[in-house]
Amino acid sequence: MKESIPVIILCGGKGTRMGDQTIPKPLVEIGKRPVLWHVMQIFAAQGFDEFILALGYRGDLVKRYFLDYDWLSRDFTLTLGDGEPTYHTPADAAHWRITFVETGLETMTGARLRKAARHVAGPRFFATYADGVADIDLHALLAYHRAQGTLATITTVHAYSRFGVMEIADGKVTAYQEKPLHKTPINGGFFVFEQEALRYLEGDDALVLEQEPIRQLAAAGQLAAYPHAGFWRSMDTFKEAQELNALWEAGAPWKLW
Repeated sequence: MKESIPVIILCGGKGTRMGDQTIPKPLVEIGKRPVLWHVMQIFAAQGFDEFILALGYRGDLVKRYFLDYDWLSRDFTLTLGDGEPTYHTPADAAHWRITFVETGLETMTGARLRKAARHVAGPRFFATYADGVADIDLHALLAYHRAQGTLATITTVHAYSRFGVMEIADGKVTAYQEKPLHKTPINGGFFVFEQEALRYLEGDDALVLEQEPIRQLAAAGQLAAYPHAGFWRSMDTFKEAQELNALWEAGAPWKLW
C-alpha cells in the first residue's frame, strides 16, 4: 500500500512582476492551462494527488477554476431548467483531492505553510510553490529525505542569472558573461517536511519560510539538500511565462504525464 503524502502548494502571492493583476499568478496560463495545474500534474503523475492549496490574493478565482473544472474541460449539453449537464466527452484522468485554505491576503510564505499544514493528517508532507516546474523525480526526493533523517529537505538547482556578470580589476572589465549559470545552487522549491518541522514555523503572519525557518533548520542540522540536475524553471515575470509557453509548444520538458 502506497503512502499517501499530501502536497501543500503556496498559491497566495500577488505576482506583481507579472504585469496583469486581474488574475493571481497561479492561474497564468501555460499551454492553455494554469501554471498551478502543471505543478499539480507533476505530483499527480507520480502518484501524489492529495493537494492543500494555501490561498491568498484572489483565492476565489483559484476556487472557481476547480469548481468549474468539469464543464470547462468537457463537451456537454445543457437543458435549461433541468439543472444537470449531459457530458459528451470523458473526464480527464485528474481525480485529485483538493483542500482550499484561505491563509490571508498579506500572509508570508512561512505563515501560509503553517496554516495549510493544519490539514495534514500524516507524519510528513511535500510543499512547493505554484509557479515552478521541473522534471523532478519525487520518489527519489522522498527516498533521499528519509535516508538523511532530517526534519526537512530542500531541492537545490542550478539556475541561469537574469543579468550579465562582470569581473573588474583596476576599474576595467576583464571578463564578461551574459546570464551565466550560477555556480552556487539555489532553492528549487520542492520540499519535504516532517510534522516536527512545524515548530520552526511558529510566529505571526510576517513569517517568511525562506528566512528564519530555513536558517534555523540548517543551523540545527535538520535541513537536507536534494540536488536536482534536470530541467527546472520558475515563473516570476511575464517574460518567463512567455518562455514557458514556448517550451510547452516545443515539448515541455517538465511534462511527466
